[in-house]
Amino acid sequence: MLNPLEGIQKLKFTGAVDADGHILEDAGLWDRYIEAKYKDRAVRVRIDAKGLEYLEVAGRPSKIFSGGRLGGLSAMGTKRDDKWQNRRTYGGTAPFGAMDAKERLQRIEAEGLAAAFLYPTMSLLWETETEDIELAQACTRAYNRYIVDFCSQSGGRLIPIAHLSLGDPAAAAAELERAVKAGCKGGWVAQFVMTRKPHAHPDHDVLFAKAQELDVPIGIHPSLEPVWAMPGRYDYKYVRGQFYFLNVTAADAIRHAFTSFFQYGTFDKFPKMRLVLLEAGAGWIDYWLGRLDAVYASAMGRTVPLKEKPSFYFNRSCWISADPDERSLPAMVELCGADKFFWASDFPHPDHVGNYIEEVEELAHKLPPDARAKVMGENVMKVYKCAIPG
Repeated sequence: MLNPLEGIQKLKFTGAVDADGHILEDAGLWDRYIEAKYKDRAVRVRIDAKGLEYLEVAGRPSKIFSGGRLGGLSAMGTKRDDKWQNRRTYGGTAPFGAMDAKERLQRIEAEGLAAAFLYPTMSLLWETETEDIELAQACTRAYNRYIVDFCSQSGGRLIPIAHLSLGDPAAAAAELERAVKAGCKGGWVAQFVMTRKPHAHPDHDVLFAKAQELDVPIGIHPSLEPVWAMPGRYDYKYVRGQFYFLNVTAADAIRHAFTSFFQYGTFDKFPKMRLVLLEAGAGWIDYWLGRLDAVYASAMGRTVPLKEKPSFYFNRSCWISADPDERSLPAMVELCGADKFFWASDFPHPDHVGNYIEEVEELAHKLPPDARAKVMGENVMKVYKCAIPG
């Protein structure tokens, strides 16, 4: 019998923490964890007439994840010239550690990691295809109960972060409080909002106030996007199916969400709030801060209710995760400070080739010694107020 850990590279540096790893959550979790009132509209995987899987959301077939495409969600390591079959099933070829908590612990141990923050996979899909605000809240509650249970026997090495939906910010605030009491160390929202309001719109202040009260971070994490949120300068019929273009430009939505916090003066209203930017790369951040500060100093700056220039609030209240293969990251660390950055694997998603431990090893050697431990793991554990397991 083959050893499933064979071939997994081990990091030579101790104390490293994956700030944004993923699991393939159990496709049946909504049947088990959602309240009875919503069970008939729960997220499910179904089989079509051709025997292929499709996602069902709110009782309707997904317009995007059909025809067996769910099988590609765990295709990390697949390269552009590799043959691909849509007949793979969700989780059917998942790599070791993607679906089982005990296996994930074995994996991070083999990789030499101290801990991993966990985000979902299927929960990055369904919010795109429903405008039912009440159902969305029920689905997030179900997932959050599940992920707490998933991580519960890990001794603090698998760290759950709660999925929140800004469709109903008061309900999201209540769910954040419940989820944190249950064991989550923070919350995350998608890069789009069901109501189409900017992320930092004052209607959402109830969630930011609750995060500040609970002393936990709020992250913005990219997900699949609804058609209306995709790049609007092109007609959708011209970008539909252009997965390369859409994946490369996906980080734009994170930048828009981030910028809204300055437009609305959120960091002055909630000075102890902590905001984390996830899975959008980090090589852009110094340019963006320079642009934010320059526009703030101009006549345009009169339109924002900020007491300080934007870079002040970034330095006080914001953090950003980077892909470990970003060549510009050592420069960003030098320009913005070593305290501001994490690294993240995105395991086991298909938009990376899978050699993230090799890349983290290389990154660590490029960082100054006084920055290495911070970026490798200390920063993310400090921001989420987690102790590195002994």
